[in-house]
Amino acid sequence: MARSTIHFIITGGTIDSFYDGTKDTVTPLLHSGLPAFIRSLKLSENIVFTEICMKDSRALTKNDMLRVARTIQKSPHKKIIITHGTYTMPDTAKIVKANLERNDQTIIFTGSMIPLMGFAPSDAPFNLGYSIARVQELTSGIYVAMNGRVFSPEEVAKLLYEGRFISVFGDKK
Repeated sequence: MARSTIHFIITGGTIDSFYDGTKDTVTPLLHSGLPAFIRSLKLSENIVFTEICMKDSRALTKNDMLRVARTIQKSPHKKIIITHGTYTMPDTAKIVKANLERNDQTIIFTGSMIPLMGFAPSDAPFNLGYSIARVQELTSGIYVAMNGRVFSPEEVAKLLYEGRFISVFGDKK
């Protein structure tokens, strides 16, 4: 049986950052640590990576967001996970949805509130694993997967004071 492929598109954000004591904040790494982490999981799927940029999401420009859309558009793969900073993740998801001409891919945006490396506990490993599992079962479309939930780009919002994502439409129970 042929192995499926998951295409990771990397943009930086807290998930791919380190704590910089001189700035008292996290700063994106020069290059992503995600490929080494994902390879260490020894997944059954083929995994490919594209690093678009390594920026705090508040520093992403509309052009950066459109580069994400163009990279997805050109990808031969049907399963895509975009790692992204949490501040503007909903914005990029909406821009991708508005500018993507294809509708045959399952696209998940994910990230973390705490960097993947150098911090324990971090929500990054869970959010990555959850996204890997969900990208294989969701239908084609664009999603945000954070805090054990899947959201549409139109409904998702970050509650900064709680450090989690919610639906602006409330719980769907």
